[in-house]
Amino acid sequence: MTEPQFDAVIVGGGHNGLVAAAYLARAGRRVRVLERLDHVGGAAVSAHAFDGVDARLSRYSYLVSLLPRSIVDDLGARVRLARRRYSSYTPDPATGGRTGLLVGPESTFAAIGAADDAERFAEFYRRWSLVTTRVWPTLLQPLRTRAQMREHVLAGQGPEAAAAWEDLTTRPIGDVITASVRNDLVRGVMATDALIGTFAATDDPALIQNVCFLYHLIGGGTGDWDVPIGGMGAVTGALAASAAGFGAEIVTGAEVYAITPDGEVRYRHGGTAHRISAHRVLANVTPVVLAKLLGEPAPQTAQGSQAKVNLMLRRLPRLRDDTVTAEQAFGGTFHINETLRQLDSAHAAAAGGRVPDPLPCEIYCHSLTDPSILSDDLRASGAQTLTVFGLHTPHSLAANDPDRMRDRLTSAVLNSLNSVLAEPIQDVLMEDSAGRLCIEAKTTVDLERSLGMTAGNIFHDALRWPFVDDDEPLDTPAQRWGVATGHERILLCGSGSRRGGAVSGVGGHNAAMAVLERV
Repeated sequence: MTEPQFDAVIVGGGHNGLVAAAYLARAGRRVRVLERLDHVGGAAVSAHAFDGVDARLSRYSYLVSLLPRSIVDDLGARVRLARRRYSSYTPDPATGGRTGLLVGPESTFAAIGAADDAERFAEFYRRWSLVTTRVWPTLLQPLRTRAQMREHVLAGQGPEAAAAWEDLTTRPIGDVITASVRNDLVRGVMATDALIGTFAATDDPALIQNVCFLYHLIGGGTGDWDVPIGGMGAVTGALAASAAGFGAEIVTGAEVYAITPDGEVRYRHGGTAHRISAHRVLANVTPVVLAKLLGEPAPQTAQGSQAKVNLMLRRLPRLRDDTVTAEQAFGGTFHINETLRQLDSAHAAAAGGRVPDPLPCEIYCHSLTDPSILSDDLRASGAQTLTVFGLHTPHSLAANDPDRMRDRLTSAVLNSLNSVLAEPIQDVLMEDSAGRLCIEAKTTVDLERSLGMTAGNIFHDALRWPFVDDDEPLDTPAQRWGVATGHERILLCGSGSRRGGAVSGVGGHNAAMAVLERV
């Protein structure tokens, strides 16, 4: 093969691919990004989801926690985030939602008979901060081994940090939560961070729920999840502008159909086949998709486990709990039917091939924190957006009959929501220009079809600890940065990398660092 035309070709123009492109182009490398769709961003995009409704919804991903400020600053990206006023609100299913737990400036543990758990709840998260504040900065550093990470976490912190580390890495998080607080609803609020996008019971001995829990608490060392001003599309737009500004070439409508281990990439664009070569190919696709492009057997992969329903409302719905306002309840994460018992029962139902009833759900109201995604007229009318995220809806449920299951999951989401409202959510839904209710559902099958996310897994595969086993090799730059594949010239740069998952840019940053380390 002749001298490669590019220093790096990046396959997939999601946010991680854009971060990698920007870092490499900033360092003077010649970079081309190839994106199959007609726009970049992957799952981090905004869209006018409903005909004739002037609102730009974050169609797939919706909140930001794991994007390090240093990446934004390094790349000069104009990314703005807003803190939500409240952490969460959870109606108590035992009272049909007439009481509930508000967590935030005016927490209401006593309202659900859990006054004694208020201090335990705060102590629980304070203990985890002993781990998360130490682990968070390491995501943008070469990987540590398990023993090295433990030593890093414990240094100067004493036995309390040691106990937290052992709880995280050796005990199922469900057991830790049960030992920490008494109220089942409070336990459920704590457990949901271990289950979002992950199909597991809270007491799973494999501890995959613990890994998910860590990533949901680690962002910024605090675990705060913020609203992107302008929607997720604004985040992607800022990263794309940075990459292009540094000189990266971004080609949309470019469908890659083959990659060779020596760095050749073949793709179709504008009806023409192209062949280019690079010193390094950075794969911002799932490991299964990469194997297909290389002509290799597909590796085993974890299935996704979520359903997302976007709603456009004329106004926020009324609650059965008259001690909190709708603005308070929807100002953070609104948990529905997510006591610990309900979460574990829902997992058992889904594992048995049934849609959970009731379906555990979480709601986010972007427009309360950031009304800029709405037109002036919509803001003036009191309209709001809602994103409902259904848990324990594994790909195995949706794969056999996708259209029927999308309808069933949509109904399950709406029924779960209605079980705690004072009025049916359908009564406050807007209609689009054709008179259709503003409901958009996305299942794991939709993610696989539209975004190439194998089995609808939003993390591209099972999340892994942000450290490696003590006997795992860290000999090459790709291994040290957690982006290695079976081929020296092919690197992972997306959510499938060792410390990937969610909107973070970490996979893209670390792949770029591995490339630059070789010089």
